[in-house]
Amino acid sequence: EQYRGIRPAPGYPACPDHSLKPILFDLLDAETATGLELTESFAMFPTAAVSGFYFGHPQAEYFGVARVGRDQLEDYAVRRGADLKTAERWLRPNLD
Repeated sequence: EQYRGIRPAPGYPACPDHSLKPILFDLLDAETATGLELTESFAMFPTAAVSGFYFGHPQAEYFGVARVGRDQLEDYAVRRGADLKTAERWLRPNLD
């Protein structure tokens, strides 16, 4: 049977912020449970490793995050508890 849902991953179009990976790793205690490592730049080791959010629902659909305006960036920074410069670095490819 085919998977019925979506699997967006940090760093990809539906979820461009790589900085979400440490949250997943901490929540799942991934380093201890799997031996995977996360670098300072949020790369995973070994390089064949994958992570993501798994939503199982037949009506789930992928979508990409389009251009992000200044007001959206400021709101995102507040909700993530980050300074604006850090949020800009996380989302640079999507900024207007």
